[in-house]
Amino acid sequence: MTKFSAFLKDEAGAVTVDWVVLTAAVVGLGLLIFSWVRPAVSNLAQSINQELADAQECMEQNNAATCQ
Repeated sequence: MTKFSAFLKDEAGAVTVDWVVLTAAVVGLGLLIFSWVRPAVSNLAQSINQELADAQECMEQNNAATCQ
């Protein structure tokens, strides 16, 4: 019985459990934020891509000085 009570009083593994839970919470929060930010970043990237395509088309068709 003394080994069992010593096992219950031992706190050596408790820190590991705390770190696992904390790490899981940080990863979960990161994934949640990523899923919220991803569409906005994707839309911005598409807008930039369209602007660059328009500028390239203008420079190929006209003098570069007339492109705005």
